[in-house]
This record gives sequence, structure tokens and C-alpha cells, in this order.
Amino acid sequence: MSEKKETRSILTKEDLISQFKACGVDKGQTLFVHTSLKSLGFVVGGSETVIRALLEIVGEEGTLMMPSQTWKNLDPSTGVHWEEPEEWWPIIRENWPAYDKKVTPAIGMGVVAEMFAKWPGVFRSDHPARSVAAVGKHAEYLTKDHDLSNIFGEGSPVDKLYKLDGYILLIGVGHNKNTSLHLAEMRANFTKKTVNESSAIMVNGKREWVTYPTIWVDDEDFVEIGTDYEKENNVPIHKVGDAQVRFIRQRPFVDYAVKWMEKHRA
Repeated sequence: MSEKKETRSILTKEDLISQFKACGVDKGQTLFVHTSLKSLGFVVGGSETVIRALLEIVGEEGTLMMPSQTWKNLDPSTGVHWEEPEEWWPIIRENWPAYDKKVTPAIGMGVVAEMFAKWPGVFRSDHPARSVAAVGKHAEYLTKDHDLSNIFGEGSPVDKLYKLDGYILLIGVGHNKNTSLHLAEMRANFTKKTVNESSAIMVNGKREWVTYPTIWVDDEDFVEIGTDYEKENNVPIHKVGDAQVRFIRQRPFVDYAVKWMEKHRA
């Protein structure tokens, strides 16, 4: 009886450092990282090893940022609790825990981002549903003053990354997970819709269910935008272990996406 052949890659921290450097990741950079751990293969040490490898590459002058969104902390009517019956919605609104950046888990951002949100020395933004976490030189700047209504626009974490001329690192995920495209949405000149969202937050030491206006966002064309950008700019698709990896300078990418949206969105 023959043994099943293992087809996954096995990666140590040194392997990750070498392969991420080959993608262009380097000392002193500010990176917005979106990742799927399982896409890499078998990483010895899992999420911790991925984070340590990236932090070691960028060094003390560099910064890592990852999404740490808590989008279940939105009104059930928006669909975030699609698996629960509608008659439970009032109970959810009354009892969902207020956002606590030291405790509230990141939801659906992957196990690497989940661990990163609790990493020693991490800064995490105050938005109750759309927070980001960061470690390194610019971490406090990137995460402070994350306005309830201005999630992705001027002065938001993704806009501050733009001002720092930072980079996007997509590890085993596509442009449908590329948060920086929401900055392009805010900058592009097309008709936008304002919606009201609600979240549980702490106000003067008391939990409150707070409603706030924000711009409705749409990621349906994000993959198409990213694909067009890669074709027109000959962006290489790298491999780290078994994962496809995209390493992109954020500023020209967002500028391109703004023009693309103004051309293709009504």
C-alpha cells in the first residue's frame, strides 16, 4: 500500500523571510497586509511565524498594518447576522458587546490578522466595525482618529497609508480583499450613496447602540480593477510557498483605481 504524497509546501520563518524579500518586501517599508495562512502551505509555527517574519524584514523603521474589522457589530438588518432569525434582531441590538479594541476579535480577516490584533505593542483603531491594527514606526499615526462616518476617506488609515507612500501585500487572497480600493471609491468622482450604520460602542463608560452616516461601499468590481491594473502595469504574481502573492505600491494603484471607477461606474 503506497503512502499518500504530500503536495503542500513546508515553510520556516527563514523560508518566509527569503521568499517575501524576493517579492520586494524590504526594510523600512509600511505594509498593509491581507493574508490567508492556509494558502501558504504548512507554516511551522503558523500565524506567529508569518508575523515574525514580516516584522523582521521591515525592521524597526518599518510598519505592518492589517485589517481587524468587527463587522458583526453592525445592525442585523444589513445582513451581517444572516444566519439568525429576524425575530432575534432586537435582542442582538440590545445586547451585542460594545467594541473594545483590546478584546473584540477580528471577524473573517483570517487567523494571521486575528493574532496580529493582539500582538505586543499593537495599536488598533477605534472604529467599532472597520478597525485596523498596526505595529511599528507609524502604527499610532495610522490607527488614531478613525472617524465613525469617515471609514475609508481622507484621514482614514488607508488614506494615511497613501500619504506615507506605503505598500499592499496580498498573500493568497485577491483584490476582492484589497481594502485600499475603498479609498479609491471615496476619492473617485461618481454618484455615491449615504447610508446609516449602527454599532455598539462605549460612550462615557456606558454601552450605547449608536447610529452614524457613512458612504455605502461596493466591492463587486474590485477583482476586475486589480486585474486590469496588473495587466497594464506588468505587475508580477509572486509565489511564497503555495500562495500567490501580490506586492503593490499603494499610491499609483489607488490613483489608477480612481480613474477606472470614474470611467466605469455611473
